[in-house]
Formats: sequence, C-alpha cells, structure tokens
Amino acid sequence: MSPESRKRTPIAETLQRHFKWLLLALVVTLFLVLLYPNLVVRQHPYQLGDIAMHDIKAPRDFFVEDKAATAANQQQAVEQVLTVYDHDPRIAPQVTERVRAAFGRMRQIVRDLQAQANTAGENGAQGPERPAAAEAGDGRQALERALAAHKEEFEALMGIEISRGAFRLLAGESFSPAIAETIIRIVDTILSNGVVANKEVLLREADKGIALRDVTSKSENTVYALRQYYGPDQAKTMVRIVAEPLVKDLNYNLVNLIVEVGQRLLQPNITLNLNETEERKKQAQAGVKPIMYKIKTGEMLLREGERVSAVQLLKLRALEEHSQGKPIVPTVAGAALIVSILLIVLHRLYFQFPQYRRLNTNKNLLFMALALLVVLAMTKIGVALSAGQMAASPLAAPAGAILFAIPVAACAMLVCLVLGFEIALPFGLVAAVFAAFLFGGRFDTLVYFAIINAMAAYWVQLCRERKVVIMAGIKVGLLGALMAVAIGIHTSNFEGAGLVWLGALAFMGGFASGIVTLGVAPLVEMAFGYTTDITLLELANLDRPILRRLMIEAPGTYHHSVIVGSLVEAAATEIGANPLLAKVCGYYHDIGKVKKPLYFIENQTDGRNRHDKLAPSMSSLILIAHVKDGVDIAQKQRLGQIIIDTIQQHHGTSLIHYFYEKAKQLKGDSAVKIDDYRYPGPKPQTKEVGLVMLADVVEAASRTLENPTPARLQGLVQILINKAFSDGQLDSCELTLKDLHSIAKSFNKILNGIHHHRIEYAESGSREGAKAKNGSPDRQPTGKPSHRDQGRAKDRPGHLKRLGMS
Repeated sequence: MSPESRKRTPIAETLQRHFKWLLLALVVTLFLVLLYPNLVVRQHPYQLGDIAMHDIKAPRDFFVEDKAATAANQQQAVEQVLTVYDHDPRIAPQVTERVRAAFGRMRQIVRDLQAQANTAGENGAQGPERPAAAEAGDGRQALERALAAHKEEFEALMGIEISRGAFRLLAGESFSPAIAETIIRIVDTILSNGVVANKEVLLREADKGIALRDVTSKSENTVYALRQYYGPDQAKTMVRIVAEPLVKDLNYNLVNLIVEVGQRLLQPNITLNLNETEERKKQAQAGVKPIMYKIKTGEMLLREGERVSAVQLLKLRALEEHSQGKPIVPTVAGAALIVSILLIVLHRLYFQFPQYRRLNTNKNLLFMALALLVVLAMTKIGVALSAGQMAASPLAAPAGAILFAIPVAACAMLVCLVLGFEIALPFGLVAAVFAAFLFGGRFDTLVYFAIINAMAAYWVQLCRERKVVIMAGIKVGLLGALMAVAIGIHTSNFEGAGLVWLGALAFMGGFASGIVTLGVAPLVEMAFGYTTDITLLELANLDRPILRRLMIEAPGTYHHSVIVGSLVEAAATEIGANPLLAKVCGYYHDIGKVKKPLYFIENQTDGRNRHDKLAPSMSSLILIAHVKDGVDIAQKQRLGQIIIDTIQQHHGTSLIHYFYEKAKQLKGDSAVKIDDYRYPGPKPQTKEVGLVMLADVVEAASRTLENPTPARLQGLVQILINKAFSDGQLDSCELTLKDLHSIAKSFNKILNGIHHHRIEYAESGSREGAKAKNGSPDRQPTGKPSHRDQGRAKDRPGHLKRLGMS
C-alpha cells in the first residue's frame, strides 16, 4: 500500500470512489442554476433565536413531522434487530468426504506402486542376489519417490497444503485409514460445537443475542450463549486438546501431523450475514411511521416580539414547503435528465474503448467539467448582454447578434490540445447542447456551435507551433461568419446591416477563441500537469539544460537517447501513435543516469567496469536507482507528467538478467530473490512508453553485435520484442501484434541505416592500385584493420597520435 493511500481518510476514499458522480451532479446543478435562476425556493428569513417582526398564522391545515422523535423511534427499532449469523452444517461432511477420498486415493496408488514393484522384482529375480534388508530399503525409497509425484493430487483432494515431511510421514504409514478417521473425528467434534470467523465481533452481541440461521433448512433460532463457540485461534488450540485421548498411543511425529492437518482443515461454519442484518434493519426503520403534528388553520405559529424557538422554526419550515411546493419544477427535472443522460451516454461510448480508457481519469474529467462550466458561464454572459442590448440606430448591431461573438470554440480547442481530437468531438457536442439550452433550445444555435466546436478541434489537432492556434482561430472565425449569415438568412430575422453584423461578430468570436486558447493553454498545463504538443516541441530542443548536461557528463547515454528518440519517432508514425511525444520521451527516458554515469557501460571509456568490484545486488540497486533519479530530475525540471511516467515505466518490471545470473552463481538459486533484480515498474501504460521500452533494449543490444548485418539486426529485433512480449511487459499498453510487426520493420530500417557497412578509405592518394584491383571503392572490404596495420599507423609520421585521447 502506498503512503498516499495510507494517509487517505474515509471521506477522501469515498470522494475518490464516487468522484465521477459528484462531478456529474455538480455540472448538472450549475447548469440548472444558470438555466432557471428564478426557480430556487425563497427561504424564510427567520433563524433560530431571531426576534419575530410580526405575527404568523397558519393559512391552512398542514402536518408537521417531528423528525427528531421519528429518528429516535427508528433508531430504537434498528437497535432491537438481532444480528444474523449463518450456520453451515455442510462443512463437516464435506471435510469428512475430502479426507476419506484423499486417503483412499493415496492407498490405491500405494497398492498399484507395490504391485508394479513386485512385478519388477519377479522379472529381476534371476539377477545377482542382494540382502533382503537392502532390497526392502530400496523399495521404500522408490515408493516414497513415486508417491512424491502425487503430492499435489493429494493436496487438491484434501483442499489444503501439506509439507513434504508430513507427506513422507503419511506415505510411511501407507495413508492409514486409522489416521484419516482420527482426523475426521477431531475436526467433526470441533465443527459440531461451532467455529465463528470473528469471535470478538460476535461477543459484542452478548447482551441481546443473535439470530442463528441454518443455511440448508432456513430455520432460525435466537442464541444467547455466545461464548460456547470457538474462534479461529481457539479452535486450533482445541484440536490438540480433542486429539490428546485419541492419539496417546501414537508416536510424537504422527501426533503432530494429525494435529497440524486437523488445524488446517478447520474453517468457520458460523459467519456473519451482514447483508441480511442490514436489510432487516432497513425494514425495521421503514416500518416506523413518522410522528406528525397537525397544524389547524388560523393557529398562531409565531407572535411578534417572540424569540424564534426550534419548534416554531420547524413549523415555519413546514409551512414554507407546503406553500412554495417543490423547489424544482418538472421542466427543470426534464432538462436535468436530458443533460445527465447525454453526459453518461457519451462517457460510456467513448471512455470504455480501449484506446481512450487511459483518459478516463478524475483529472481529465475535472478538466472537461471545468471547461464545460466556462462554456456555460460565457454563454450566460452572452445571453444577458443580448437581452439588454438595444438597437439605437439602423447601423447598430441587432439584438441577439452578440451571441455569435462568444468564444465557445476556445474550450473545444483546449480539450483537443490536451486530450486529443477524438475526445474533443463529444465535448464540443455537449457544449453545443448546453449552449442551445441557454439560448432557449434553438436548433440553429445547436447546429452552429456543434459545427464550430468540431472544426475548431479539427484545425488544432496537429498543432506543432503556436501560430497554428491563431490560424485555427481565423479559420473558425471565417466558418462562423459564413454559418451565422446562413442562419440569419434562414430565420429571416436579419437583413442588410444585420447580416454584416452577424458575420463580423461571428468572425470575432472565432478569432477570440484562438487568442483565448493560446493564452489559457499554459495555465491549463501548469494547473493540471498536462503536456501539449507545443510544450513537447520545446522539450524536443536538444539544447535544453538537462540534455546538455547529459551530453557532457554521460555522452554515451546521450547518444543512446537520441537514437532511441529517432527509433520511436519512426515507429510511432507507423502504428498511429504520437511521434512527437514518443521522440521526446525517448530523449528523456534515461536522464537519471546523469547522477552516476560511469556505472553504465555506454559511458565507460577507460575499459574499466566499476561493477566488477561490486556485489550483484549493489549493481542492480544502482541500475534500478536511475529510474528514481530520473523522476526526481524530471520533477525538478518540470518536464511534465508524461515524461515522468515514461521514466517510471520504460523498464516496466523487467529483470536485470546479467546481475541476477551472476548473483545465482555466487550465492545459489535459493539465496537470491528474483524480485530484488527487477525494476519496480509499473509496466508501460501507453503506446509511446511501450515504444520507448522496446527501442531502449533494441538500441542497446544492437551495439553488442560484432558484425551487424541486416539479417543479424533483424533477428536481434525479433528476439528482443518477443522477449518483452512474452514477459508480459506490454500487457498494459495498447500495442497489438500488428503494431509489433510494424515496429520491428521500422526498427530494422533505422538500425540498418545506423550500422550499415562502410568502405575503408585509402590513407593516401597512392592507393589507386587497390581501386583498380577491385574496380570500385564501394567494394572495399568492411572488416576491421589488423593489429599489424594499426601498429604501422601509429608509427607513421604526420599522424596526431594523441587526438581524441584523454
């Protein structure tokens, strides 16, 4: 359990579990308040202890419920309900049947094995004679070895686990029926008394007793003597007490075996039925009638000058409810039901798909809810301005035209930038429905905002530069102007200058949407921890301080990260993932290695491996630590949650094979825990992180090939991807087998370009003879120069011998 989960209070856990429904209720409530602000019931001004300003009499007969007295009666009725416990008498016969079946099966196996041994003995009777004792000992050992293979079958029939020593002891006794019957008798004796799962909870009901219900006959009895039942620990103690007179003639080991098996076979046969108890309490509570007081017409409820008491305030509230009626009229209830169904259906349709399920988080839903509330607020302001707008001259903007200037499309743009185009489409539809409700349910308004939101999201879905948002705003403005003029012509409410105003205001609304999106997007990223493509472009700059530090302090890791970025970018394009996100994740996935660069092979230039002097466990800790170090650096550098998640997940829970095998060689298999040599995870949750994991291992392994021919590279890629897949590291991301095939092809293409063979260039212009011999410089051998050639190269004058050496 994580520290965060341990610190959560019950209230916080409840809010976390029901957050989506609370968010839905909040959105619908605020929508109704904006839609019908005058339908909220006016509360009475008096509070407890206030001085009455005038007399108040009952205008009609009505009833007042004494809620405190009713609640007290309900609580009393609930307390009188007995707690229901279920007694299952079938457990003891089931245990008896399992024990007899298991011992009987083992005895049959023993007989079969002995028969086989006798047959084999008769066939080998002509061989050299051996002492009878030796043959008997060998026979017992062979029998025990043969029976050991049936240990799991015996455990399955018994329903419990048996230690190897206990199983050998039972085998030595040939699974005697007497042992089985002794165990059955002990267990049956204790279960017949009754074993309860939690005796402490049971004894809380000692004052009023419990309702003990037989699960087979459905009969029920009230039991007051609750101490007679055994708790789990008490029942295990009773096993030895009950067994003592039954096993007094047996040896110590066999006694302990019978006691141990009997204790393992015990299970509670009296359990608390919480559901039935709660149901009876609810029925008892519902059966209590409310205590009502009738107020007659003309009865004085409050006199002038009196201090308002609790009873008087109760009567005033009852009068208020009867006079005002329900606070929400059927129209409001219908509107709430419509928008609730719309939100629930769209949530179900989109977020249940595998490719969008990862977006179904409380943070994303909260962001969309806030964006929706901003749409409602802007729309309400537009409605208010439109209602108060008056045409002072023929050239003034007509009433209602101001509605088209509302930058509603800005929220659809923000959702598209943050969560993607597919999620922005249903959001735009919901925003259009809400806006249409606030505009009086006009169909033309619904169509206008639905199309505007959809196209606004479409034009910013591939945003890689900030000017794209501005251009999208201009496009939305032009489209909005065209649609606004078309709506004006269709409704015949505008003509002449009115149509011009419609087009101009609609263009202003679209352009303002781009401006608002551009200004608010950084605030959204900081508030919610999102990372948009614009930010990813900034992170992709290799001159970022952390990448420059990586290049200087860990050049091997830097070069590896750049190649990984290239690999995942190309593969992401092939499988429909986000190539920019994948590339940036590849750049930053190993930044934790900057803390201890020389402990990673790609940064060791002096030929000395620092892990040679370390224990395998310490080496694995150092390797695993680069994940946590990377997360710390990413948090300090404010790289965004996407990068942090990539750093945490890019190794998944994979095993550090080299040091694990080395530890087993040093300490032995049993002394090494495999979990100590696994990365902590979690496994990759997205396609992009899965690509980084695969590219990381493929690029690192490709460096180890002595002769990286295309065939070898292809085989290496296939082996490594299959290994990650079979190890379950790709189970949590959305990569399909088809995706893996495309990834392998893309990796092969990139790696072949990196590791392609090159010609050996002549060291001087006098090597023309070699060229003439082979016909073309492209056909020069690709092997490494010999040691003799290297030595001559060192001695040859004119060379910079110390170039590139430390």
